[in-house]
This record gives sequence, structure tokens and C-alpha cells, in this order.
Amino acid sequence: MTKGTEYIARRADDTGFIHYPQEEHDIWRQLYARQAVNLPGRACKEYLQGLDALGMPKDRIPQLAEIDAVLQATTGWKTAAVPALISFGRFFELLANKEFPVATFIRRKEEFDYLQEPDIFHEIFGHCPLLTNPSFANFSHMYGQLGLHASKEERVFLARLYWFTVEFGLLQPKDGPLCIYGGGILSSPGETLYAMESDAPERQPFDLLNVLRTPYRIDIMQPIYYVIEHIDMLDEIAKMDIMAYVTKARQLGLFAPKFPPKAKAS
Repeated sequence: MTKGTEYIARRADDTGFIHYPQEEHDIWRQLYARQAVNLPGRACKEYLQGLDALGMPKDRIPQLAEIDAVLQATTGWKTAAVPALISFGRFFELLANKEFPVATFIRRKEEFDYLQEPDIFHEIFGHCPLLTNPSFANFSHMYGQLGLHASKEERVFLARLYWFTVEFGLLQPKDGPLCIYGGGILSSPGETLYAMESDAPERQPFDLLNVLRTPYRIDIMQPIYYVIEHIDMLDEIAKMDIMAYVTKARQLGLFAPKFPPKAKAS
């Protein structure tokens, strides 16, 4: 969250309105249209319910106030406009206050398929629908509170919990098919199809200690996904002594990566 970026977030005017040029609205429209085709039958029902509740525009970038009106009414959350990248400390502080950080820029066409830093499409389309769900919202709040009081070393382990749940989590109900609840997948056409239909990645039942010990890379399709049984399981995870598991994970160390090392720039 603290690495450099070429993107600059757009600032609101005195009325709180953010002005985006038409070409950026066009990118939102194209991204939305593509995922609208991919998600039925793949996204979890709680996400689709949240998408309906938000009623976000398909042809333009929504204003944060439009999203806030629904989040406040459902779970008491709201968005917070932030620069392209923020510190871990600021990230945890916002979540602890039930504010979801949204970088107010959208990717360029040359990075249409994949963007390492989260843009407004990733944050609003990928995450905000599930913030209407009490279990997901409660887990996010708890996570922020934990991270706010964690050490720098502990936060590195907590990042893996967020990565394999909020960002790249899968869900497998007893009475239904595998589906997606992680926003990093839901906002990515390529990862949506890969996570659900490819034989390449492993799909393992969620185990907190294993999750905390699993390395990941942000610039590749994930080689492993952790699967919860139902969205309410996030409430059960939130009640666990997560920091005790972090301590144990630090003692045991990380698993061997399931991916090659990142190539060094020449």
C-alpha cells in the first residue's frame, strides 16, 4: 500500500461531487458490462443481493454519496475517498471506523485487464456490494480494529488473512455450487473465470493458521484459494483469537511459495 503509483485520485469539489471525464465513465461502463456477463452463476448470492441493493449506475462512475446512502442504511458503513495508495495504518484506521477506503481514480485502457493497485472499480464494484451484508461488514470492522493495534510484523501476517478472504475468498455452500465473495476476483474478469473454472489453482478449506502462513503475490493469478462454507463463517472467524494464531504463525514460519519468485527488473 505504500509503493509508488502513477495514478492520481480525483478530488471532490466544494459540494462533494467528483468530476470525471467522459473517457473515464466509458471505462467504467466497459468494465461493468464485461463483469455483468461473468458474475451470474459465479458470484455468491450475498454479493448479487448487495449489487442489487446498491443499484449503482452501469454507464458512469458512481458518486460516493450514492454508495454511502445504501451502506449507511444497511450496515452503518460509508466510503472514504483516498489517494491511490495509503499506509497500512491509515487503512486499518478507516476500517476500524467503518469507513471503506476508495481510491477515486479508474484504470487506463492499457491496464484494462489487470491493475495492481485498487481503483474505484475494484473498490466499488468488487467490495461495496458485500459491505451491505452484516457478516462481511462485521468481519471488516473487526479486521480494522485488530490491525490498528497490531505491530508492523503482525500486520504482515494479518494482510494474508485479508488477502485470502476479502480479496480472494471463495465460498462453497453445502447445498450449492462453488462461488466467489472476494472482491479481487469479482472485479477481475480473468480471475473470475480462472478461480472458478481452471484446474490450475488449489482450493483448500479455510484454516486460519494455514492462511496466515501462506505467501502470495499480487501480480499473478492466485495458485491457491481458501474456501469458506457460508458468508456467516466470517462471523465465526471474527470471534477467534486471531492474534494468538498470528503469534503461532510467526513461530512456525511461512509455507513454501506455490509460485516462482518475481523476475527482477533488468
